[in-house]
Amino acid sequence: MNEDPASGAPAGQRRADFSLISNPDDAWSRVHIISPLVRGWIALAAIGFFFGRDWFEGLFSDEGPAGVPGGLGTGWAVAIVLGVVALIVLAFLVSWYFTRYQVTEEHVRVNTGVLFRQNRQARLDRVQAIDVVQPFLARLFGLAELKFEVADAGESAVRLAFLKLADAHRLRATILARAAGVRPDPEHPDQIQEAPEHEVVAVPVSRVIGGALLSGTTVLLVAGAVVVVVITAVFRTPFAVPTLIPVVLGVVGAYWSALNTGYNFRAALSPDGIRVRYGLLDTRSQTVPPGRVQALGIVQSPLWRLKGWYKITVNVAGYGAAASSEGQARATLLPVGTREEVLRILALVLPDPGTDDPIRVFTAGLESGGSAGGFTTTPRRARLLGLLSWKRNGFAVTRTALLIRSGVLWRALAVVPHERTQSLSLHQGPLDRRFRVAGLQVQTTPGPVAPRIRQVDETLARELFHSQARRAAEARRRSGPEQWLMTQDTPPSDRPPSRPPISQPISQPAEPARKDTPPHEQL
Repeated sequence: MNEDPASGAPAGQRRADFSLISNPDDAWSRVHIISPLVRGWIALAAIGFFFGRDWFEGLFSDEGPAGVPGGLGTGWAVAIVLGVVALIVLAFLVSWYFTRYQVTEEHVRVNTGVLFRQNRQARLDRVQAIDVVQPFLARLFGLAELKFEVADAGESAVRLAFLKLADAHRLRATILARAAGVRPDPEHPDQIQEAPEHEVVAVPVSRVIGGALLSGTTVLLVAGAVVVVVITAVFRTPFAVPTLIPVVLGVVGAYWSALNTGYNFRAALSPDGIRVRYGLLDTRSQTVPPGRVQALGIVQSPLWRLKGWYKITVNVAGYGAAASSEGQARATLLPVGTREEVLRILALVLPDPGTDDPIRVFTAGLESGGSAGGFTTTPRRARLLGLLSWKRNGFAVTRTALLIRSGVLWRALAVVPHERTQSLSLHQGPLDRRFRVAGLQVQTTPGPVAPRIRQVDETLARELFHSQARRAAEARRRSGPEQWLMTQDTPPSDRPPSRPPISQPISQPAEPARKDTPPHEQL
């Protein structure tokens, strides 16, 4: 191997100094020089609007710029404006200079701040998901932000903003490879390319618009309009009409959020995990390993039943409770899809469904009631507690997951892999005791999916409480370490085909799948 005559370092390591990968000395790199402008343009525009509007108008009046002492003239006003702009540019440059990042074999570190320094660090083996985010202004400059979600909480996300888009994708591929334990070629450490992918779902724009118009938001809008019209007619007063204005504004915002986050939605399968892309103005590219999904929820609103559409959300460690619109979008694996697309996504998250007839079981969870598909429902003696939902509420257990079904108008199905069950709790109120039923809450990481079994026989609830705890413990012992999908000895050029490994069931090994058959076609 050749050596650098100046430093004695191997030639391959010398080339790494100019790549995005940390060199042997763990050198620090800086983000793009215009990153502070992309981050702070809103504050800059607000300052310019509130403090520069009167000033600019005064430039064209006889009185001179507003706020400038008499006699200074237009030249001084322009000089002051240029001085302020120079100070802002200097502040941006200082902020850029003190923002650095480092990628080592074990960590991603980001240092920011001038007066108040902040050092954020994420262990590669604890990284749950990596997003490539492009706000609208960043797209204009061809920049992107990398966001690393770690296992403990959504607030612990490490952000690296901003890099060139190609550099962001290359750095993400590097981090994914290192998180999977892949060792790069020492002669070419900067040639790790993004893994190939196989597109599984692409949602057309027409369906996104239709899904927004037929969503529960429209139901609430129509109900609110009916209430306002009735109150106005009964009390003969127009004062109830203005109360509809904030409702309309909220509905418009919900429609826009659905369009903005569902536009150009695509889900693909790669050796790195499930890749999701979406966005109209702000675009986002997410990579989530299937093994990191803690729970999956499928919901169907009343009007969506006419078209056979569903929405899929997931709980992922590190994403948090997903209270904001951005968090809800990031926790969505399918904004609006058909039953066939739902089964494809299910196959990605749960490659081994743990049942010999998965289509019948999952279809019963999505569409049916009663005992179809092996579901256990509310006993007939307790039907008064849920006149409409007692046949719909229920659960089913496969070798690999717990399925929880609920809802009549808004149908819901929650799927929790056994190894992702963190804790269980039994609930029984006074009425439940009267009818000898109980409820069971399954706790996973925070997120939009809250699995809860309602009003099942109290004896069965207690049995499920103990048996599910045993299944969860056994599944965690049998499951492999939490690592990205590539293996320790797999070089980047020899990555596995575009499919995740089949999870091993609890009671018996899964049959090997054909190498040419993607897992979404095996379900």
